[in-house]
Parts: sequence; C-alpha cells; structure tokens
Amino acid sequence: MSSSHARVAPTRRELLQGASALALGVAAAPAAAWAQRTTVKLAFIGPLTGGTASNGLGGRNSFLLAVQERNADPKARYHYETEVLDDECKPTVAVQAALKATSDPAIVAGVTHYCSVTAIATVDTYHKAGMPAMVWGAVLPEITYGHKYVEVTRVNGTMINQNNVAADFAVKTLGFKTFALIHDTTDYGRAHAKWFGEFLEKAGGKILTTQGTAKDQKDYAAELTRAKADRPEVVWYGGLTPDGVRVRVQMDKLGVRAQFQGTSGIKSDTFNETVGPSAEGALAFVEGAPTEKLPGGKKFLEAYAKAAFKEPSEAYGPFAYVAANLVIDAIEAVGPDRAKVAERLKRTKNASTIIGPVEFDEYGQNTVPLISKYVSQDGKWVLWEDSEYASGKRTLPGHKFKKM
Repeated sequence: MSSSHARVAPTRRELLQGASALALGVAAAPAAAWAQRTTVKLAFIGPLTGGTASNGLGGRNSFLLAVQERNADPKARYHYETEVLDDECKPTVAVQAALKATSDPAIVAGVTHYCSVTAIATVDTYHKAGMPAMVWGAVLPEITYGHKYVEVTRVNGTMINQNNVAADFAVKTLGFKTFALIHDTTDYGRAHAKWFGEFLEKAGGKILTTQGTAKDQKDYAAELTRAKADRPEVVWYGGLTPDGVRVRVQMDKLGVRAQFQGTSGIKSDTFNETVGPSAEGALAFVEGAPTEKLPGGKKFLEAYAKAAFKEPSEAYGPFAYVAANLVIDAIEAVGPDRAKVAERLKRTKNASTIIGPVEFDEYGQNTVPLISKYVSQDGKWVLWEDSEYASGKRTLPGHKFKKM
C-alpha cells in the first residue's frame, strides 16, 4: 500500500510546484486579452495529498481548465486567478483551508471538497464568512439539506439516490439476497450504510451483519472473518478508495467468496491499479453519466487532453469543471461581490452545462436524476450497460460463487 500511496500522493513541495506552474499557465496564456481586466480570485479546495489525492488532483485540474478557458475568452469581463488549497480529506485541515480562503478578501468564491467529512466540517465557516462555496464531489445529504445557508450549493448529487439505485440493482437486477455491510465510521461511511441498508431491506435484501471500522484501518481480518462465517452473497463497503482497496485485497487472503460492491468512493483509477486482477467484477455507483456520454463530455475530454495535465480527471472532474463555470458565470453577471454571487448561484435554474441542465432547489442542491452503474472490467471502470457482464459474456464473481 505504501508504494501505491506514493504514486497517488506527491510530496507537498512537488504539489505546490505543480499547482504554481498550472496557475501560472492559466494566468499567462491569455495575457493580451486580460491586460485591462479587473482581477478576481477563486479558491479550489480538495484532497491533493493522501489516499484520495487522485480524485482531488482530477478536480483541481478540471477547475483550472475552466479558469483557463474563461481567461482566454475575449468576452470575459474579469481575469481570474486561483488559490489551490489541500484539505487532505481531513476535517481539521479542511477547516484551516476554508478559513484561509474566506479570510482573503480577494477570494470571491470557492469550488470546494471531494470528501464528505471535509465538506460537512466547513459549511459553517463559509456561512459565517459570507463566501459562496460550491461543492463538487462530496455526497453526504446534510451538506446541503442540513441547513439553508445561501452560501453553500452543490453541483453533484447526494448519496440518497445513489444508494437507492445500488440496492435495487443488486437485489432486483442481479438477484443477490444476503449482504455483509462494512463501512468507515466517518459521517460519510455511516450515512452510506444507513441509506443503503434502508433501501436494501425495501428491495427485499437481507443484512447479515453491519460493521463500522476506523478510517484508514489497515487490518480487516476481524470484520471479514465474521462476514465469512455468515456466508453473504455480497460484501458491501461504504468508504473511500484506500480502505476499499484493503477490504477487497484482504477478502482474497481470507478466502471470502462474495461479490464486492462499493459506493462512489471506490470509483477511481487507483482502485483498479492497486487491487490489480482482483478488482475484476467489482461494482460501484456514481451520480451522472460517464464523462464521454455527458452532453459536453467529448468536448471536455478533448480540452482536458490538450491541456496536458499529468493526472486523469477522474469521476468528479466534470463536476468541478461545471462548478467553476457556474461560479464564474455568476461573477460575470453580478460582479465580484460575495453576497451577490451567493444569491445568484442559489437561484440557478436550468443552466446549460457539460453534465446537463443544473438547477438548485431551495437548499442549493442540484437534482441529478441519473445514477450510473459501473463494473470493473480488464482494469477499467466500464458502464454496466456497455460491459461484457451485462451482455452475458462474463459472469460476476458473486454469481460464480453462488454456483459453488
């Protein structure tokens, strides 16, 4: 695991050098176009180091791409500079990053947080400072539905719809009936287990055991041994990639013969790369459609490739890109005033974006009706409908075990 984390998490010096180079590229490219424009500053906050860094770096790059494109637009009223901050997917670090952003009067708004534990920890900070913050990846419902702060909006969906689809698919489509639930004990993991468990029972599934574990736990022998004794058809994990990797790898070591299913938190290239061949057939669920199938997905991927970022955009990169554009659109419309921008964003209705129309409800939550189902196939996440598992050419591990 240590070697895997080394690839995912660059050193802080390398990270800051990379971010500075990207920011300079964003600022320098359209110099002639923005020479006479007023400069406006935007913040990006996400996990740039640690086990979920691949998602944070993809989000950061997508955010910077949106800024770069707007700075190159001769019709733009303002020139945009960026402040990129690392929250490490840790609540205390996230609060410090949020305080740094909100205390800088030059920063008008932020595109903030992939991890639910960091997003929920910072909502009060943005509200007290009056700085608009649009969440681009965190899925805990309470981030938007736990208050009515005008400053906090979210462009991606919540875990409620995700778990409804995941439970129905596992039981009604795939035919699995018995489940062992393991989740981390953060707000993210507990809430996923709550919603998945409720929808699972409504769908007709049976929960054999539910076990909470510490975030970044290394050894899952106790939990998996208990699960193995119950002989579940599915081991479901509610948590993020680093822990999901360990659960899946240790299932093999302990001889747990069951289908592996996770939340959107495991849907990253790092999961497949680190788990290796044992990732085959794993299931994950994510809001929205695959990037290439989004209304503007092809154009986004082409622009992302042209920008030559070192890291992939990952599943939530398009949401960070859309969040940046919505924030910039609001600033272009009402000027660089935090209160006015927050009010403008909260009233977003039917905005045309690469992920489709965006519309915020009274809580600032975008309604994303589509949840995509993914299966790991040949080391890549493949949309279920496009996979050889859906066509019948391949058999899920869980279905093979049922026949034994």
